[in-house]
Amino acid sequence: MILYKNDISKLTDLISAHTKTFILLDENTEKFCLQYFNSIELLKSNTKIVIPSGEQHKTIETVQYIWSKLVDNHADRKSLLINIGGGMVTDIGGFAASCYQRGIDFINVPTTLLGMIDAAVGGKTGIDFQGLKNQIGLFSQPLVVVVLFDFLNTLPQRELLSGLAEIIKYGFIVDKYFLEAKLPINPDFIEKAIAVKDGITRSDTTEQGLRKILNFGHTIGHALETYLIDNQKEIRHGEGVAMGMVSALYLSEKYCGLNHEITRFYKDLYAKNFNRFDLNGIPMDALMEIMRHDKKNEGGDIRFVLIEDYGRPVYDVVVKSEDIVDSINYLVDYQNDANYWGK
Repeated sequence: MILYKNDISKLTDLISAHTKTFILLDENTEKFCLQYFNSIELLKSNTKIVIPSGEQHKTIETVQYIWSKLVDNHADRKSLLINIGGGMVTDIGGFAASCYQRGIDFINVPTTLLGMIDAAVGGKTGIDFQGLKNQIGLFSQPLVVVVLFDFLNTLPQRELLSGLAEIIKYGFIVDKYFLEAKLPINPDFIEKAIAVKDGITRSDTTEQGLRKILNFGHTIGHALETYLIDNQKEIRHGEGVAMGMVSALYLSEKYCGLNHEITRFYKDLYAKNFNRFDLNGIPMDALMEIMRHDKKNEGGDIRFVLIEDYGRPVYDVVVKSEDIVDSINYLVDYQNDANYWGK
């Protein structure tokens, strides 16, 4: 169930049905976002669990800290965990709740654009492990997702752009309409993107078929994100996806007969919305090793989501290693192309 601002009063009934309520936040959401819930009396007196912000803290050690706080405060199986934050908080909070005493209810309150349209919706929970993104986790649906557009006013532009990349993704796999999205973001795009993801994930909760299309741009995008974070380079999830879609479109031309004009259109769109990344010298062997651990793989094959045309995705496409390397080189050349970046 998705609740928007006009439905916020319904939270009181959901919270009161539980014996205890715990609120999970990171340092940023405690400072900037908790104030939006001051009108809900039941939240004021409940136990806060505050964790460090950042993907580097999405680890089993942080989960253990959350569990210890639940144990120390006598959380039982009728307790509730409310996760207020971006994708890191809702991912790790959902995972911690789903394992504690074999599962307690949790509510996701995404505070970033990316969290609203992606991480908080669909029931994926998890943590990073041995440098691999979301390697440990499970499927577990939140009791409800609360979407408050007011939180977007607390975000820097780079965070908003990270979410914009995921909205643009829907323009390739679902409907060209989403390619019209830009900042400042129209809430209509957000609500429609949420509805798309909610519908797809409820029809295929455990990602056996249709849900796989949501990974468009993610295979190489995740590899870039993982490598750069491991090497202390700053990158947002959506920035990785935005770059990954360049490579995915290149591969779509080769494997699915995609019209090159669609790739050219996206390269223009990317340059208008996103920052250039310097990928010169990025080691292909390191990226390939990360991709070999991708959860979408089967039988040792690296599998991609590609498209035949707008709104015509194809999943489980086995791509040769040499073509993957070519697609990354294509991305690197694009990032260096003076026609797009003037550098």
